[in-house]
Amino acid sequence: MELLFNGPKKSSLTIVLAHGAGAPMDTAFMTFFAEGLGNAGYRVARFEFPYMASRRTDGRKRPPDRQPVLLQSWQAVIEKLAPAPLVIGGKSMGGRMASLIAADPECPAHVRGLVCLGYPFYGAGRKDKPRTAHLATLSQPTLICQGTRDPMGDRDSVTALKLSHAIKVHWCEDGNHDLVPRKASGRTTEQNWQGALDAGIAFLARLAG
Repeated sequence: MELLFNGPKKSSLTIVLAHGAGAPMDTAFMTFFAEGLGNAGYRVARFEFPYMASRRTDGRKRPPDRQPVLLQSWQAVIEKLAPAPLVIGGKSMGGRMASLIAADPECPAHVRGLVCLGYPFYGAGRKDKPRTAHLATLSQPTLICQGTRDPMGDRDSVTALKLSHAIKVHWCEDGNHDLVPRKASGRTTEQNWQGALDAGIAFLARLAG
């Protein structure tokens, strides 16, 4: 499995980011956060799940791998980067899979925290079926950057969920699942992304300190 790195080769923490279900590791979104965290002095590693890596090879779109394969991919990356202290996470599905790893009692000791960007608390239109049971007991320090109108977790819905006290949510005003606001809101994508990045850097500084 190939890793794409940003930032210095040595740092107090290595941040590992996985992509969402429909787009690869080098989208504008993923690149913004990887480069931003790298410029802040953290080593950042990105990787792709097998189905996405295959698409890069032959151009054929595929549905995501089954959950056991996604989790195995995460475990392989975590093992590959050991013993460096890690913060794991990523975009949407990638972040959700990382949260399942972080919530596992057998999570490797060098995983120190979790950062999720646009977390899928439930499927679009499925507020009645949240996928958050493991988030109620999660003990890893966690930051979730979420758009206030995310169709997979808007502010009103997420506020009503039972979440661990270890989880901090940074809200991006009027943001969708990519944290992008509507023009009518008076905000820009750059403002929301930068705000999320700043929240991430502050969170990591507390962990590293």
